[in-house]
Amino acid sequence: MASLLRLPSLLKPAAAARPSALLSRRSRGGLHAGMEARVSASRSQAAAATTGAAAPAPPETRGGGDREGQVTPRSVDFNAWYTDVIAAAELADYGPVRGTMVIRPYGYAIWEAIQDYLNVKFKETGHSNMYFPQFIPYSFIEKEASHVEGFSPELALVTIGGGKELEEKLVVRPTSETIVNHMFTKWIQSYRDLPLMINQWANVTRWEMRTKPFIRTLEFLWQEGHTAHATLEEAEKEAMQMIDVYTKFAYEQAAIPVIPGRKSRVETFAGANRTYTIEAMMGDRKALQAGTSHNLGQNFSRAFGTQFMDENGQIEHVWQTSWAISTRFVGGIIMTHGDDAGLMLPPNIAPIQVVIVPIWKKGDEKSAVMEAVASVQNTLKEAGIRVKVDDSELRTPGWKFNFYEMKGVPIRLEIGPRDVTNRSVVISRRDVPGKQGKEFGVSMDPSILVDHIKGRLEEIQASLLQKAIAFRDSNIVDVSSYGELKEAIAEGKWARGPWSASDADELKVKEETSATIRCFPFEQPEGAKKCFMTGNPAEEVAIFAKSY
Repeated sequence: MASLLRLPSLLKPAAAARPSALLSRRSRGGLHAGMEARVSASRSQAAAATTGAAAPAPPETRGGGDREGQVTPRSVDFNAWYTDVIAAAELADYGPVRGTMVIRPYGYAIWEAIQDYLNVKFKETGHSNMYFPQFIPYSFIEKEASHVEGFSPELALVTIGGGKELEEKLVVRPTSETIVNHMFTKWIQSYRDLPLMINQWANVTRWEMRTKPFIRTLEFLWQEGHTAHATLEEAEKEAMQMIDVYTKFAYEQAAIPVIPGRKSRVETFAGANRTYTIEAMMGDRKALQAGTSHNLGQNFSRAFGTQFMDENGQIEHVWQTSWAISTRFVGGIIMTHGDDAGLMLPPNIAPIQVVIVPIWKKGDEKSAVMEAVASVQNTLKEAGIRVKVDDSELRTPGWKFNFYEMKGVPIRLEIGPRDVTNRSVVISRRDVPGKQGKEFGVSMDPSILVDHIKGRLEEIQASLLQKAIAFRDSNIVDVSSYGELKEAIAEGKWARGPWSASDADELKVKEETSATIRCFPFEQPEGAKKCFMTGNPAEEVAIFAKSY
C-alpha cells in the first residue's frame, strides 16, 4: 500500500454529532415544481431546526436583492435540499422516463472537468480510449455465473428489433466486462500482446427501483477501464494504481476526503476476486461509494477463453482488472460541500471560477464600468482563470449575487462606478458567507489582482477539503461491541471496529441496522485486535455505515 497517497489520519477518536433527517420524495412535476412546493413550508421549519448546517447570512446586494430560488434547508430535509439545489443551480432535471435524468449544461460542465482530469491520468498510466457497443448478447452475460446472478435484477433487455422478435435477446450495457472479454479473446494471442490497457467513456443502463438524480438513475455516464495482464501480480498492481488515481482526484480536485480500502466478500463486485473502493461521507453522514477498482483474477478470461502463449510456450489465461467512476461523483460533490445557499464548488473543478457582476445606476456610468469589467475579464482569462461576466440588464445585481451563490461559483467580483474611480474591485468568497467573505478595495492592477485571485482560489480549495475532513472525522466512532455499533449507526454516524466475523454475521448487521461494511481501510491501526462481533482475533478494522 506504500504507493497510495498519504492521507490525513483516520485513526482518531470521533466526537458526537446529531443526525440530519432524510426523507425520500420525488416530484412528478419536475425538480423545479417540487422545489417551489416545498420552499414556503420549509421557511417556517428552518428557524426551529437544530440539526445540520446553519443557513449562511444573506449577501450584501448592491442594487437590491431577490431571494427567488431558495431551497429547503439541509437541516429540515436533506433529500429535498439536494433535489432543490440540483434544480435551482440548473444541474439536471427529470427525464420523461421514470428514473432517468437530463444533465443540463452546467451539470455536464462539472462532469467534463472530471473527465479532463482523469483522461490525462489514464493516458499517463498507459491506457488508451476506445468504445464498445451498447448492446450485448444475453449469452455473454450468462457465461460468468456470479456476474449474471449479481446483475440479473438490473438488466434492461431488447427483444424486438426492426419490428421482428430477435433470435437472441440483447442486454443494454450494465457494464462491459463480458463484451470486452469477447474482443480481448480475438486480440490477445501472445505475451507480446500484453498488457492490454483500455478505457471507454460511455453510458450505462441499470434498472434501479429507487432512483435519485446523479446518485442512482436508470442510465448514467461513466468511464470504465479494462486491462489484461500476464500475471496476478501485474493485475493487482494495476487495480491498486487506479484506486490511487481516484483517491488523488477526490482529494486534490473535488476536495472530498475519501477513505480508500478493500470491500468485504459480501460487497465485492460480481465476478471479481477483490474490489477496492473510495468511500465518501456525505453531508447527511451517509456513505457514497465514489469509485471502484476490481481485480477480476481469471474469472472472465476462463469463462471466455481469453488466453495467451507465455514466453515458455505455455498457454495461460490472462489476469484482468476493471475500474470505474461515474456521474454519481457529481452528486457526491453537491452533498459534500453544499449549504443552504446552494451548491459550493471546489475551484479546481468549478466550470466558472470567478463571476464578474457589473453595477451601475445611471446610464452615463455604464460605459466606464463595462470598460473596466472587460479589462479585468481579459486579465483573468490570460492568467488561465475560468471567468464569466454577467452583464444582463434583466436582473438586478442582488439577484445575480444569489444566483451565482446557488451555482457554487467560488469567487464573485463586483465592479461599480466607485470601484472604477479607485481602480479596485470588491471580492466575495462563496465559502465564507456575508461580510466576513468580502474584500473591498482590491487593486485592478494585473500584477496584483491575478496573484490575489489565484491565492484566494487556492485558499477556498484547501478550506473546503479541511472542512470536509473535520466533518468526516467527527462522525466516525470507534466501537468494541455490537451494541456500540448499533448505537453509532442509530445516531447516523459511521462505526469503525475490528472485524473477522462471517458473511452471515455481516448480513445480520445489515438486516438489523441497515448498515454495511463500506471497506477495510488501507490505513489500519497497529496492535492486537478482537472482532467486536465474535471476540475472535481480527487482523483488520472495518467501517460500517448506511449508504446511498
